[in-house]
Amino acid sequence: MSEWKARRFWKEVSTREAENGWEILLDERILRTPGKKSLVLPTHELAAALAEEWDAQDDVIDPGSMPLTRAANSAIEKVAPQFEGVADMLADYGGTDLLCYRADQPQELVRLQAEAWDPLIDWAATELRAPLVVTQGVIPVPQSPDSLAVLRQEIHAMDVFGLTALHDLITLPGSLIIGLAVARGRLNAEDAHRLSRIDETYQASQWGEDDEVRQNAESRKAAIHTAARFWNLSRTG
Repeated sequence: MSEWKARRFWKEVSTREAENGWEILLDERILRTPGKKSLVLPTHELAAALAEEWDAQDDVIDPGSMPLTRAANSAIEKVAPQFEGVADMLADYGGTDLLCYRADQPQELVRLQAEAWDPLIDWAATELRAPLVVTQGVIPVPQSPDSLAVLRQEIHAMDVFGLTALHDLITLPGSLIIGLAVARGRLNAEDAHRLSRIDETYQASQWGEDDEVRQNAESRKAAIHTAARFWNLSRTG
């Protein structure tokens, strides 16, 4: 038995202003989430980007080619109903941030980490007013409760679309600071991916990089780029 696949039924895709945002029309049919919830986007730019994904579909709909649509659906169906829990989970990354845990050897890796990550630690202390303690090794180091409270407040102040973008911008690099740096324009997606791979890049320079590691890195990179684009398109001001 062949697998059933959803097929394109519409001729034209358009956007229109709605209450509290923008919606997408497939011919005259309002696009909804897979769970039939209202799909209202916060900006025309984000609605237009989703419309482009739908307009690009051929006869058979390929969900894998619509990452922004998937992110919007996730924001409405998954993140919105459990906003506080998602925000708390992301805020917890501040206590174990990738940038705070450094190698003690070899010296070349120690230098590479310091050059790449120290500027962001300094940025967190000055721009976010959240100084963080840096240590060597993997044994957890306590962070200042005041700093963690500041970071938690920053995350909880996000709207649902921003929090959805931050999910991948934080969890994929393993760094709350990297995620917030992208959100605040301190880093772009390419730099966020590069800075999260200092250890992997160093190891590859010493021993080579196998296909699985390379493919995983490319997948993370694509997801970080999508999340950064989703963040930028969903901003209202």
